[in-house]
Amino acid sequence: MGEPLDPYTFGADQTCFGCGPHNPSGLRLRFEREDDEVVTRWTPPPGFDGPPRVLHGGLQATIADEVAGWALVGLLGRMGITTSLEIRYVRPVQLGHEIEARAKLASRAESVVTLHVSLRQHGRTAAMARVRYMLVDEEKATAYLGGQLPESWKRLFRPLGDESHSS
Repeated sequence: MGEPLDPYTFGADQTCFGCGPHNPSGLRLRFEREDDEVVTRWTPPPGFDGPPRVLHGGLQATIADEVAGWALVGLLGRMGITTSLEIRYVRPVQLGHEIEARAKLASRAESVVTLHVSLRQHGRTAAMARVRYMLVDEEKATAYLGGQLPESWKRLFRPLGDESHSS
């Protein structure tokens, strides 16, 4: 077991589809840091299919984006804006069986961070993704989100170059 990341990092009222602790329609993913990776494990229930008994590919991409985003939080103490997500589906993900998603930093060039993600089921790779994020400061995040940031988010959008608050 790794070090659990606080599911209330973004506040008790946040309703993120992927990680919102109280979103009744969401995935409610939980994350932990294991060395230089962030991991989530989740069992897709019936009703999340694309083809019969197979997890919808868009939901696999959602999980890849979520675990990569939480890797920024867990490894850098930052939040970023997703700029691209490239996913390669290797084999079907079966409903009713646990999947494990892992993300790790691949590179960082100034404000752009690239992470590599793997989704595995039954010990075999089901999908691989490369996710890029732009790190922005509070002013740019406020403009992007169209309103003031919740207080709990502000520390995740500190000025670039301020790495004094890594998790």
